[in-house]
Amino acid sequence: MCGISTKEWPIDVDHIVPWSRGGKAELANLQAPCSNCNRTKGNQDDTDFRAWPIQSADPTCLFCQPPAISKAIEKNGSVFAIHDKYPVTPGHLLTIPIKHVPDFFSMTEVERRGADQLLRLLLGRIKAEDAKVSGFNLGANCGETAGQTIGHAHIHLIPRGSGDVPDPRGGVRGVIPETRVY
Repeated sequence: MCGISTKEWPIDVDHIVPWSRGGKAELANLQAPCSNCNRTKGNQDDTDFRAWPIQSADPTCLFCQPPAISKAIEKNGSVFAIHDKYPVTPGHLLTIPIKHVPDFFSMTEVERRGADQLLRLLLGRIKAEDAKVSGFNLGANCGETAGQTIGHAHIHLIPRGSGDVPDPRGGVRGVIPETRVY
C-alpha cells in the first residue's frame, strides 16, 4: 500500500475483506501490507491492494526524493510529516503520502486515514509544546490554479495563535482576499 520493502518494515498477512466482516482465511482474500499500513487499514477498508498499481517515485518530484523523506519528523504507515520549507507560522508542518500521488483527491482511503491519524498526533504535540497555539488552519491545494506548487499530495497543518494577524475571520477563505471577510 505504501511501497515499503520487507527490508525496511515488517510485513503482515491481511484479510482483504476483514475477518470481522465475514472475510475468509483463504488465499483469494489475503494480501501482504506492511504492519503500519495494515493497522491503518484496520477492518474498515476492503480494498484489494494486490493488483493496485504502486506508483513509483517520480524523479522530478521534490517529495519523492530521499532528502524529503529523510527529514520526516514522524511517520504513520503510508504517510510522513516534515516541516514546511517556507512556514506560514512556527510549527507549520506537511503530511505527505509516501507513494507519489498528484493531490489530496488521488489519495487512497488508507492514505487519508493515515494522514488523519498523523495530523491528530501532530496537533496534540504542537499544542503540548506551545501554549500560545489556540487554533489551526488545515488545508490542501489541489491543482496549479488552487496554488499547488508541488505536484505531490500534501496537507498543511498551520498552528495559529491569538493575535498572530489583526483579523483572522474567514481563515482559509483568505486565499482570495476580497472573499475573506463576509
